[in-house]
Amino acid sequence: QEQGIEHFIFSLGYMNEPIIEFLRKSFPALHLSMSVEDEPLGTGGAIKQALSFAEGENVLVTNGDTLFTIDVKAVVDFHVINKADCTLSLKPMINFDRYGVVEKNNTCRITSFKEKQHYKSGLINGGLYVINKHSFLQEDLPIRFSFEKDYLEKYFSKRKMYGIEQQQYFIDIGIPEDYDRAQTELLAE
Repeated sequence: QEQGIEHFIFSLGYMNEPIIEFLRKSFPALHLSMSVEDEPLGTGGAIKQALSFAEGENVLVTNGDTLFTIDVKAVVDFHVINKADCTLSLKPMINFDRYGVVEKNNTCRITSFKEKQHYKSGLINGGLYVINKHSFLQEDLPIRFSFEKDYLEKYFSKRKMYGIEQQQYFIDIGIPEDYDRAQTELLAE
């Protein structure tokens, strides 16, 4: 909202009612849409369903278990200038084994996705993307699929997929230790 985003689409599944109630009570003036899965669709299927609520051609998508405070304008501008199908926000990391690595060439085009293992340094997928809605919806994708495996890793060499580095704050609350750390760090801000 601070960076000019006006329409928020929440992709929700199991136990969605308390989240919807919280959002409506806490942000009554916010333009919200709720995309509720009747059954699990995977990350890709959830995005595909949620895109039906999107009004624009290029849509910012973020994982629900990560916080990456990117410069939205810089990422969207880069995506539009390159007429990209998908642009990933990449976070530089050092000495890690929890994430795979995303490699790109000198034009920032994605060249590979590397498996999780120990890396001295590299760029990780920060879980924040700009997707060209029309391009994505034209793909022959099933109802249930993984965005990462069945779209990004399958199509990066066939589609215009780019990665842009962002140095801002990043946290993945997918493990209890980082969830606890987020409680402290986010309250401090």
